[in-house]
Amino acid sequence: MLHKALRIIRQYHGESIADLSVALCIPKEKISQLESGALLPPVDILERYSSHFDIPISSLMFFSETLGTQGRLSKRLRLNLAGKVLDVLAWVNNRNEKAH
Repeated sequence: MLHKALRIIRQYHGESIADLSVALCIPKEKISQLESGALLPPVDILERYSSHFDIPISSLMFFSETLGTQGRLSKRLRLNLAGKVLDVLAWVNNRNEKAH
């Protein structure tokens, strides 16, 4: 789910992978891998996203499926909620793209 959040955040801000690559000093291929879920982002990359988009790193970590939580119920609830938040963000992003 974190990979989807990274992609939606980039798209919401209207940045291409190439632009983000330059801004974060990360190869385009690596950003593509991060956004497809093929590669888990290390903390230093999450910090770069956080700084660049002015988003608390804790907000990015909210979407991490590997984040330790207490009990299966709380983890399931957090992941379900995170999925719904991503759905809403994707809807807003699509709506904004159609308006432009």
